[in-house]
Amino acid sequence: MSALNLDHCQACPRLVRHLAQVRQQYPYYYARPVPAFGVEQPRLLIVGLAPGLHGANATGRPFTGDYAGILLYETLYAMGLSNQASSVTRNDGLQLYHCKITNAVKCLPPANQPSTDEVKTCTRLFLTAEITQLAPGSVVLALGNIAHSAVLRALNLKLSAYPFGHNRHHRLENYHFLDSYHCSRYNTQTKRLTPAMFNAVLQQAKTLLQNHWE
Repeated sequence: MSALNLDHCQACPRLVRHLAQVRQQYPYYYARPVPAFGVEQPRLLIVGLAPGLHGANATGRPFTGDYAGILLYETLYAMGLSNQASSVTRNDGLQLYHCKITNAVKCLPPANQPSTDEVKTCTRLFLTAEITQLAPGSVVLALGNIAHSAVLRALNLKLSAYPFGHNRHHRLENYHFLDSYHCSRYNTQTKRLTPAMFNAVLQQAKTLLQNHWE
């Protein structure tokens, strides 16, 4: 689907109503479906959950302007996958190398909790194409269990055959599939996910793609 179709997507009535309310409350926020960000032909696709109210929903770029993006972009920079270690606004000059960042659900859900049907709908309309357009041998990294399940649904794979686990590597037919705990404020502040743990996940992705990374 084109960016224009994404921008005007009306597939999930509850999310459409919620975004209309958000635009009234925060008229200067982006408050529309948030497109993926990164290179056109990535070797690494990072899949998050959904835009945050004062983060991607406000700025229009995944993991930009919110707490969850701090660890993500610091680690990408440390791995040589970006030109700077922070992501504040869409116009801050950030560039990604070899990778793209997207979300399982492109619209802000109420209370940060998309319904199963909303995840399935967004997967069918957008995530499936984002994954299947990757070159064979690419890495898909899911941040959290909802993103993990969305990736498997996008590829018509049985969820029970590929259980979620932090830094777990699943070898699919055409792709490498990695899991990580989501880099949310809760996970990082409670030390469920530490910088060292997240670095290990990206290091594994780099190892899997070493021939394409240079």
